[in-house]
Amino acid sequence: MEALYQNLLTVTAGQIIMWLIGGILICLAIAKNMEPALLLPMGFGSILVNLPGSGAAPVIRRLFEIGIAEYELFPLLLFIGIGAMIDFGPLLSDPKLMLFGAAAQFGIFFTLCLASFLGFPLKDAASIAVIGAADGPTSIYVATVLGSGYLSAILVAAYSYMALVPIIQPPVIKLCTTKAERRIRMQYTGSSVSKTTKILFPILVTMVVGLVAPDAVALIGFLMFGNLLRECGVLDSLSDTARNVLANLITLLLGLSIAARMTAAEFLRPQTLMILALGLIAFIADTAGGIFLAKLMNLFCREKINPMIGAAGISAFPMSARIVQKLGQEADKQNHLLMQAIGVNVSGQIASVIAGGLILALVRSRIGG
Repeated sequence: MEALYQNLLTVTAGQIIMWLIGGILICLAIAKNMEPALLLPMGFGSILVNLPGSGAAPVIRRLFEIGIAEYELFPLLLFIGIGAMIDFGPLLSDPKLMLFGAAAQFGIFFTLCLASFLGFPLKDAASIAVIGAADGPTSIYVATVLGSGYLSAILVAAYSYMALVPIIQPPVIKLCTTKAERRIRMQYTGSSVSKTTKILFPILVTMVVGLVAPDAVALIGFLMFGNLLRECGVLDSLSDTARNVLANLITLLLGLSIAARMTAAEFLRPQTLMILALGLIAFIADTAGGIFLAKLMNLFCREKINPMIGAAGISAFPMSARIVQKLGQEADKQNHLLMQAIGVNVSGQIASVIAGGLILALVRSRIGG
């Protein structure tokens, strides 16, 4: 009892707040089914590391050092699983969809400028900006490589906004489009893609990106390796393991290891609220970027494009594509946009990784200079 009393005396208000934050994350995971494989271990881990004299804190910090800080191992392994989930067929059958994935990265560079203007050091501003890609592993990788001091806040924002895609995107899409635009029907005319093409695609993408943006080659390489496992046809059991067992296991370990940086001293800072706000701005700007490219193209195209498909250019796969399909059918029950939206969605996965590599190259050149 005396030990319990002594421990209670050492509890700080900050630790209590972090327990509450951990509880909120657990509730979101269980009650709302929001990214449960990640938010549940993050929430429980944040409680563990904020207990007075916690014996779990050193273990979780070591997990963080091995899996993230020293080797960036967890985000790269997770990319193998993500790659094994993706079918690039819709994109390969209509390559122009890649344009919308590229346009939907606008928010990253806009938020980089905004965060720098607000006083964040360049490495932190760049790490915050990548939240807009709605790509958790890329956010982790960039923030870790650049050594951002706000890793926990960045990752909570990145994965929270990924989970909130069905809530955030619809009002943004409706604000940026008219009802007539949402009714535009698009015929899916994509041709079948050969197995050879699907096998060559991840290899060629890795080589091209490696030559153009070397800083992105680790991210894109692991993503495309996972996709090659899927498409090669001779490693079906490994492909299944990658997209199920590996992805789930790494996500759990990732959530626990991120909690190492969710101590009251590191997380409860005024900058945390600013990061959450900037991440939301980046997310909204990325969504709008893809939409407005489609609206611009419609000024010159004979066959009109439904601007909503541009919103799927963020890499929240496949949630964003499903949202576009749902909104399309709300406007017109015969409007089927899923295949075009999926093509844009997977292009956004590639584009977000390339954008992360370009951000790394930009910051390193500036710091080096």
